[in-house]
Amino acid sequence: MSETTILNKKDMVTAKTSVSVLFAGDSGDGMQLTGTQFANTVAVYGSDLNTFPNFPSEIRPPAGTISGVSGFQLQFGTAGVYTPGAKFDVMIAMNAAALKANLKNLHHGGIIIADSEGFDAKNLNLSGYGEADNPLEDGTLKDYTVFKIPVVSLTRKALADTGLSTKIIDRCKNMFVLGVLYWLYSLPLETTIETLNTKFRNKQDIANANIKAVQAGYNFGDETEMFSQHGRFTVAPADKKPGVYRRVTGNEASAIGLAAAARKAGLKLFLGSYPITPATEILQTLAGLKKWGVKTFQAEDEIAGVLTSIGAAYGGALAATNTSGPGLALKTEGLGLAVILEVPLVVINVMRGGPSTGLPTKPEQSDLLMAMYGRHGEAPMPVIAAKSPVDCFYAAYEAAKIAVEYMTPVLCLTDGYLALSSEPMLIPSPDELPSVTPVFSPARNADDPPYLPYKRDEKGVRQWAIPGTKGLEHRIGGLEKQHETGNVSHDPENHALMTRLRAEKVARVADIIPDLTIDNGPEQGDLLVLGWGSTYGAIKKAVEQALEGGCSVAHAHLRYINPFPKNLREIMGNYKKVLIPENNCGQLLSLIRDKFLLEPVGFSKVQGLPFNEMEIEAKITDILKEL
Repeated sequence: MSETTILNKKDMVTAKTSVSVLFAGDSGDGMQLTGTQFANTVAVYGSDLNTFPNFPSEIRPPAGTISGVSGFQLQFGTAGVYTPGAKFDVMIAMNAAALKANLKNLHHGGIIIADSEGFDAKNLNLSGYGEADNPLEDGTLKDYTVFKIPVVSLTRKALADTGLSTKIIDRCKNMFVLGVLYWLYSLPLETTIETLNTKFRNKQDIANANIKAVQAGYNFGDETEMFSQHGRFTVAPADKKPGVYRRVTGNEASAIGLAAAARKAGLKLFLGSYPITPATEILQTLAGLKKWGVKTFQAEDEIAGVLTSIGAAYGGALAATNTSGPGLALKTEGLGLAVILEVPLVVINVMRGGPSTGLPTKPEQSDLLMAMYGRHGEAPMPVIAAKSPVDCFYAAYEAAKIAVEYMTPVLCLTDGYLALSSEPMLIPSPDELPSVTPVFSPARNADDPPYLPYKRDEKGVRQWAIPGTKGLEHRIGGLEKQHETGNVSHDPENHALMTRLRAEKVARVADIIPDLTIDNGPEQGDLLVLGWGSTYGAIKKAVEQALEGGCSVAHAHLRYINPFPKNLREIMGNYKKVLIPENNCGQLLSLIRDKFLLEPVGFSKVQGLPFNEMEIEAKITDILKEL
């Protein structure tokens, strides 16, 4: 959205409140790196932002084809940026396939900056346009503002005196394009220059080449007459709460949340993990925190990952494991063991498109029912879900608090969209974070009564018995425990009692979780849009826009799914209709129907893509027309 246009001595500069940009090209064109650098710069500059990396699942997808296109979309603005943008304002198209794959999502009249050398006969044929149908030349793009730049040739010219090979020079072309974007949006180069010097500190010639390329792109924008009739743009920094900020992805935030909870509880943190897309960065982030007492173990498989974590929990650590859908399936027997042992364990499941290998780099919310029910026997666990990249920190922290204070495994759900996307995070003071209070069984003397490892407090929670503590010897294992004594028991009535007690303990988590509140909109009205997880940003923006149009609609978002907030039924009852958008085929919808015997309206999307606000706003409009 444009606010004002001003003229300075050289350029026409248009002020905007927000801009959405897509970097798109082959997987080898460095679009993820380019987008990340642009996001880092606007974050340091002070803009609010939200990003969405979108790349193929294959390690070497076919170059030049639609299936090989890698994209990085971000929106930055002065305030209230909740999504990467339903459509984007500017597209960087490094080849014909990138243009063809994404043109439908460019705003009418939007800007296309195309590497003209990526539209040669070979690329045109691979993309499906055909050699005779170059969209840069045939009028296809007449409704857009197109800037054709021979990026490779200009990069080679700028780096001709570096002495580097042509192959290495060509890899710097993404930095040239990045420099053009920095000029176009009046952004500084310093953050990227500092990053390149750090990244290539042992290869200074490579660092210098990339820095020279980004400077050349900036200078090209400044000196060419290409943009003279169009001008530049500026987006003012966001008016943020004072404090220290950093840009985080959801995976980084999840890892930091676990580490913060361990420090707050005075415990060591242990992560037993097996690498899996898109959850691996949690392991990688925590592996860099050794100086804070964090121990990470890369196991040989998913089963070993969860079992080592159970062992660490038994030994007195805040234990965690991270995975995605296929890995969660493999961990299920181990999770049953954690349930019957009643030890604290955090499981972060980064959901992705399935079934089987499915769409490993694409987001989906399709593991909710597995999180709720995917264990043999009666093995309930608390389930919570993060709603944004930053919220992954708070969701992981909350999962750790519940696990420790209720002596239970907890499932924390994120997905590939949240895990790999990023936004600015205000670093909280440790004093602002809730306490995490483990309750350990004390050492016992010889004349004390017999130790009862499964004696429970008023919440139904047993104390944590640390191995090696005097007098706390007791049976451990997967066989059913006798009430209080923990001895192996095959008694039918005891099994029924212990099953009920474990379920009641999880249900009592509802006593400490906050009531559900309305995120925006009226407290009662025609329509409630009820969401969970990564649909938050799209729902929030869609409801904001619907409210501006005079609609009677509100938005509430669930953090706690097992157990539900105590007032969920009351909240839903204040509206004529309830709409539940999900990136699955209606899993929360099924839970709501089963629990409350209500009939909400489902809205499913299973395309390996997150919802955008335009889709949800259109659904809101359709439902309200029927009321």
